[in-house]
Amino acid sequence: MITTLRHPPPTPSPEAVAEPVIVVGQNYLAPYVIDLNVTRKMMMMLMEGTTISVNDIYGDQWFKVRGKMLSLRDRRVLFDVADNPLVTFQHKLLTAHRRWIAYRGDSTDENDVLFTVRQSSLIQVTSDSKTKLEVFMAHNMAKEGNGVCDFYVKGSCCETSCDIFIGGTKTMIAQMHRSQSFFSAYLGKDNFTMSIRPNVDYAFIVSLVVILEEINSERKRQELVIKSCGLFG
Repeated sequence: MITTLRHPPPTPSPEAVAEPVIVVGQNYLAPYVIDLNVTRKMMMMLMEGTTISVNDIYGDQWFKVRGKMLSLRDRRVLFDVADNPLVTFQHKLLTAHRRWIAYRGDSTDENDVLFTVRQSSLIQVTSDSKTKLEVFMAHNMAKEGNGVCDFYVKGSCCETSCDIFIGGTKTMIAQMHRSQSFFSAYLGKDNFTMSIRPNVDYAFIVSLVVILEEINSERKRQELVIKSCGLFG
């Protein structure tokens, strides 16, 4: 079942991409920029439940992410507002690069793979380094490692923002900016905003940003381990 949501009114926006970007579904396209607010409930990260909520500028919920932090593969599921599972993503074990696999719906069958996301460098260990992710669609996964990715994500130092581009180009299709405040940190929440260009699958973009957040969280845990061993700082 597809739930109808009230979209924000069209605002002055960049030109739509030449070809629509459709990954999760055509019903997640809009002819204008989509602005979304994302709240990560950090105090619930160790429990089953909604860990991320995605709302529009009116406060209406569009998506939510549920999962278990302590599951072996850190599995996450993106749901729409009617609780329909849209994308399941989980960490791939025993790989050189940080890698996540996204599946359609609540499946984890290899026939339902939508795309894979991998960190492009093994050296990105500290928070001073920029994060770059490469995204390969299911039909292009055979070229992973020696071909042009379908999309890529560039994150800033200190993880305050990221930009998402079409692979092999400088065509930006979405941006994310973190808007953390002392009050939200005190409440155990991490807030950021997303801006998605016209004719770009915004459910796909939400999935990418969630994966980026998980990779950054994993990196922070590694930093703590390194520091506790007296190898850093």
